Amino acid sequence: MITSNYEYLVPELMDVVRLFSGAEDLEIRHTCADVQNKFMLGGKTYSYAKYFDPKSELERKSLVKRYAKLSLYELLSAHFQKQLPWGALTGIRPTRLAYGELEQGRAFEPLFREMHVSEENIALVRRTLEGQKGIYERKEGNCDLFISLPFCPTKCVYCSFITAPIAKTRQYISDYCAALERELSAAKPLVKRLRSAYIGGGTPFALEASELRRVLEAVAPLVPAGAEYTVEAGRPDVFTKEKLQICKDYGVTRICINAQSFSDKTLAAIGRKHTARQVEEAFALAAPYGFIVNCDLIAGLTDESLAEFCQSVDKAVSLGAENVTVHTLCLKKGARLKEEVTLLGEGELAEMIAYSRSKLTASGYEPYYLYRQKYMAGAHENVGWTKRGCASVYNIDVMEESADNFAVGANAISKKVIFGEGRIERIASPKDIPTYLQKVGQLIEDKNKLF
Repeated sequence: MITSNYEYLVPELMDVVRLFSGAEDLEIRHTCADVQNKFMLGGKTYSYAKYFDPKSELERKSLVKRYAKLSLYELLSAHFQKQLPWGALTGIRPTRLAYGELEQGRAFEPLFREMHVSEENIALVRRTLEGQKGIYERKEGNCDLFISLPFCPTKCVYCSFITAPIAKTRQYISDYCAALERELSAAKPLVKRLRSAYIGGGTPFALEASELRRVLEAVAPLVPAGAEYTVEAGRPDVFTKEKLQICKDYGVTRICINAQSFSDKTLAAIGRKHTARQVEEAFALAAPYGFIVNCDLIAGLTDESLAEFCQSVDKAVSLGAENVTVHTLCLKKGARLKEEVTLLGEGELAEMIAYSRSKLTASGYEPYYLYRQKYMAGAHENVGWTKRGCASVYNIDVMEESADNFAVGANAISKKVIFGEGRIERIASPKDIPTYLQKVGQLIEDKNKLF
């Protein structure tokens, strides 16, 4: 438990507390006077001072947050005798912070070292920025399009998305497609410079071929010929030649095969109804169509050993995936796994992350996007790796929040970047499908005003 004389700092400080196992049981009292932070812990007072000269009230508040969190990190790091790979960085995309420093004419490394980020992760950020060259762009009017299809064959135990087995939601699909058609039709005059389109899930290939065609038909007027166009096809047990051909017919350039693991034992444990062999078959089925393929893997899944995870990385490479995204298990509220298992030991998880970096680098991949979330096992990160020339515009724009995002469907969040004011306005669609269907008209009005 932590208290502070600045109430707005409590959630920020709690993000640091959660990084350390056992810290939530401590009673910590915090007092902040801008440049000075004091903490009461175990009857002792700890004081930290960091002087800064903000140019605005917004910058002052940002720096107060930064150094309150840094001070608490240093206190808890000493208390538990433990250093974390990203140090005191929480709730922020590391590359965003690095770009902020570079835009001010400063190297980003000194700030990262001050925040106790490891040298290995500083190097990872540097490589990620290099991987974004030629794609990263902050320009008024740039926009990406996201279409949400929140339907899955089954719900994985680690998943916190508002999805349900498609058998329970199939009755909504026709009305849902009609709602998407309305939203996409209204979006056409608002989306002027589209950089990419992304149909995500859920598992879009969980739809029947005719339903998938209906969605792609509605998207088609917004996507110029040759634009980057991704369908997160999903699990191999719903792949068919017909669905792949429909994607090809409508100009899709990229698909995702969400393996998560190539261990049959792990796949069964997380609630998947397919085998590793079926993942390999999905790669073979997709090969003739010429898509760029992304393969997702998760480090830290239920009872998966270091050897099994390393074999999964090896398999993704051997299958020729142009992109490999390595996620660290993140257990949010709503994930059944959060209530059922003990997380993998941090040492073994760190070895998994280290192996993925080493293997993918040696195999010709480079990191090109990077983000972190709350409740990530071991306080690690998610990294997208790409072969040369295969980086995704959509992933970079979304992670760096460097372009508008026009999002349609349930649980979709539209974002308008206000560059001149350094802020982002958002419109979030309802998470559950029936409520979304009821509010489509209002969402169209709201997005028309925002965009």
